[in-house]
Amino acid sequence: QVHLVQSGGGLVQAGDSLRLSCAASGRTDSRYSMGWFRQAPGKDREFVAAIGKDDGDTYYGDSVKGRFTISRNNGRITVTFLQMTSLKPEDSAVYYCAADPKLGFSNPGGWYYWGQGTQVTVSS
Repeated sequence: QVHLVQSGGGLVQAGDSLRLSCAASGRTDSRYSMGWFRQAPGKDREFVAAIGKDDGDTYYGDSVKGRFTISRNNGRITVTFLQMTSLKPEDSAVYYCAADPKLGFSNPGGWYYWGQGTQVTVSS
């Protein structure tokens, strides 16, 4: 069992930067690929970014490429970060971190563990 605890988020202005964190506890003897998704009101959960468990390869949704960066720190506690820059009002959503994908990175239904979600609001 893996428990994901998110931190960060809040209210920022367009053009600002923000960093989200996701700390994994529990069964961390196995390294997992990690990802970030977001969900705005009335919309489906959208893939934002993912990072591979071993090679650290990164993957991004089209809407955030060039603005967001995913990274991880594989210490005693694995922490995954989402650095968001040049934020836009359309980036406003609840952001979720996730671990252990079973069906590829972009399908939210395939991820096994989820964080509690954190609100990001970008004002214009």
